[in-house]
Amino acid sequence: MSKTSDFPYLHGFSETEQARLRHQAEFAEYTIFQNIDFSSAKNIIEVGCGVGAQTEILLRRFPKVKVTGVDLNPKQLEAAGDFLKSCPGSEGRFDLHQMSADDLKFDSHTFDGAYLCWILEHVPNPAQVLSEVRRVLRPGSEIVVTEVMNSSFFLDPYSPNVWKYWMAFNDYQYDKAGDPFIGAKLGNLLTQVGYHQVKTEVKTWHFDNRRPALRKRAIHFWTDLLLSAAGQLVAEKYVDQEVVIKAKEELDRVANDPNAVFMYSFMQARAQVYY
Repeated sequence: MSKTSDFPYLHGFSETEQARLRHQAEFAEYTIFQNIDFSSAKNIIEVGCGVGAQTEILLRRFPKVKVTGVDLNPKQLEAAGDFLKSCPGSEGRFDLHQMSADDLKFDSHTFDGAYLCWILEHVPNPAQVLSEVRRVLRPGSEIVVTEVMNSSFFLDPYSPNVWKYWMAFNDYQYDKAGDPFIGAKLGNLLTQVGYHQVKTEVKTWHFDNRRPALRKRAIHFWTDLLLSAAGQLVAEKYVDQEVVIKAKEELDRVANDPNAVFMYSFMQARAQVYY
């Protein structure tokens, strides 16, 4: 995840967070990319490329594609450049640019594909971002957008401090002009700004005692995601340190509970550009 405006990114830009983003991309790759096919594209724009974690997947899965990554934060872009240079087969196949997604400095009809993942939740005007992406896409191009739907989060056994922390997490995004529930709105947003053949799909991680190893992995991943925001949430008094400590204890207990249930759903939309 990355930001495209002055919106304060909840997770920060530390090296620890950059490593977490790469781990997040690895964890989610199979589910996110199950129905994505950019094999006929040549030049894709990735908006909110962050540390290049998703960029690497695009380059690896679609070896004929060149990816142009856009992000506002120079520290993330530097990390993305270093990371992608180390990836086999990436040389000469990516460009990185520092710019805001709601004001792309590219000519109209430049790209033949667009990829956005975990980005619109962080921007104050997602319709403007999608409109700008549409402008720089050629007729017939496809856009793929993957976004959060945070009301779907479910954890059992009941963990009151996790819920308290999770609500503070979402409140922070809303208060800072983001949207933790934007996934459900993708169909409206894409239609509103002129895309065609808009399709949406709900993707779900649901793990119980039938797949204990995957369940534990998912909960550990989610623990890292949640606690990466703890410093900011405590500093701005959305939660106190006691809630953070108790939430971590609850997550550890659930991860080791033989009858635990974890579920989270997110949304993916695909649409076409016509003029």
